[in-house]
Amino acid sequence: MKSSLALKAVAFTFAATIASQASAVSLTGKIRDFNASHPDMESTVGGLQTGQVAGALGADGKPVWQGPAKPGFSNEVNFNQWYRDVAGVNQAAAFDLPLSDLGGGLLGFSSASFFPIDGQLLGNEARAHNYHFTLELGGQFSFKDGDTFTFTGDDDLWVFFDGKLGIDLGGVHGAASKTITSAGLEALGLSAGQNYALDIFFAERHTTQSNFNIQTSLAITQTPSVPLPAAMPLLAAALGGLGLLGRRARRARA
Repeated sequence: MKSSLALKAVAFTFAATIASQASAVSLTGKIRDFNASHPDMESTVGGLQTGQVAGALGADGKPVWQGPAKPGFSNEVNFNQWYRDVAGVNQAAAFDLPLSDLGGGLLGFSSASFFPIDGQLLGNEARAHNYHFTLELGGQFSFKDGDTFTFTGDDDLWVFFDGKLGIDLGGVHGAASKTITSAGLEALGLSAGQNYALDIFFAERHTTQSNFNIQTSLAITQTPSVPLPAAMPLLAAALGGLGLLGRRARRARA
């Protein structure tokens, strides 16, 4: 019951903060809250540290640690807890991030005070905000010539396009910005007009600020909760059940 109430509280509170935004599409995922005592939280302010994760997602769809450790990253074991549910280490909840229609073919989300779980999950720990959390988001996208995806914020941010690292803003740092263009996507081996997976991994790890800003002209769609191929057996089972009910009804009438 406590877990269910926490999930509802997260959804309600965040929905209230973005109620004024007209959501065109949402990226879906999970937020994980950590205590400040975790070795990678409230850690060394090492500034922007690129190259801490490998250039492709692992088989489980998570970022892969790539050593040696850079300032602000303790070790591989602790890093592997960032985007996985670990009892006694973090507390997780489902999370949707709305992207608003900015006009001119652009989608975006912008917050200079991105603290979506204040007072929730593991709490603020006597601080003004809940500063210690990670966020993973997913969706699907396609692109055309001239399209861009820009992120500006802090702390860590890794964006993978079709499982390939396209934006690397790792480390505990002030707001930093990076843009990937259609040419950059093509350099990753992607082709215009095709559908690909979009995976975003964010971490807020240190007081006192949290910026989170996305602006893109990519054609983004929400990842289906049940992929179509996986849904087919469910549909077949449902149709089979309806057929069985129909046969039973005919035998009853006979």
